[in-house]
Amino acid sequence: MYHRNGFWLRFSESLNSKYNNRRRNGYGTVHYYARWKSGEYCEPSKNKFRQHPLDYIEGIENTIKAVVSQVSDDVVKNIVGIGVDTTGSTPVAVDKSGTPLALLNGFEENPNAMFVLWKDHTGIKEADEINDLCAKWDIDYSQFEGGIYSSEWFWSKILHVSRADKAVLNAAYSWVEHCDWVPFLLTGGNDVTQMKRSRCAAGHKALWHESFGGLPPNDFFVALDPVLDGLTDRLFKETYTSDVSVGTLSDEWAKRLGLSTSVEVAVGAFDCHMGAVGVNIEPYYLTKVMGTSTCDILVTPLQEEEHLVKGICGQVDGSVIPNMLGLEAGQSAFGDIYAWYERLIS
Repeated sequence: MYHRNGFWLRFSESLNSKYNNRRRNGYGTVHYYARWKSGEYCEPSKNKFRQHPLDYIEGIENTIKAVVSQVSDDVVKNIVGIGVDTTGSTPVAVDKSGTPLALLNGFEENPNAMFVLWKDHTGIKEADEINDLCAKWDIDYSQFEGGIYSSEWFWSKILHVSRADKAVLNAAYSWVEHCDWVPFLLTGGNDVTQMKRSRCAAGHKALWHESFGGLPPNDFFVALDPVLDGLTDRLFKETYTSDVSVGTLSDEWAKRLGLSTSVEVAVGAFDCHMGAVGVNIEPYYLTKVMGTSTCDILVTPLQEEEHLVKGICGQVDGSVIPNMLGLEAGQSAFGDIYAWYERLIS
């Protein structure tokens, strides 16, 4: 199933060979985000791209229900897991319950309270400031993310929105990635401090690394801008790979999707990394996941001494396959440029 961000269902191995053949052929559906399709909350001339969480909630329900409706009840009973991948970095400000601010009274139409899409470049100035500070600090916290922090990533966007919108700054208890919020939503999460955060997202986009003990310290972010003071205490230290279960479907979401409450939901990840898993990536084989952008993914066995690669989008233990180093690079807007050129000449 696919609706720009991805969902996949895992079936038990007890299915007969006839259905296994069908599974290889695949079932699917397409869902168009209603608000996104009408261009709401985006200003392309300002590199501003935001998306309302209701688009995602409606997409989850409509796509999974549509696919489930295509198979028999016996097949539905054999659905044992759901995996989630999303674009990233796509963070959103949330309250303590983990609810995106755009779902709360007073913030419904505020783009700063919505998901800040990966392609949003409003944080260019903030990314430059992060790079300048990393270069001056006693530890270069960008070293495992290619040594160059991007406006497309977690902290650039948080800092930009926090500076631009005092109401969002004051209401935001924490910030979460899209790929972390969806599993949290499906499993009935109601305390953001208990959210299982993706190793993939945190390591490639949020300056997280085990050698740092997690995220950079609070004084680093205070030096960047005092508006970030204390935020790391409300974020995370631990991260998880996608072979870990977040939990099972909540009663509400099991009913909404027509599935069982025994269905496990995996820790989320980014789309290109799970795309590489989908094509059976192997060590030292470069995989190109081509779409709106093109992502280059490579996995290698873990080495005692890790060699840092400049200019890539991160190298993270377990971001693609558990217990292997995942490396990401790519060409932002690769597909968008072709789409622009097609519109230009048509």
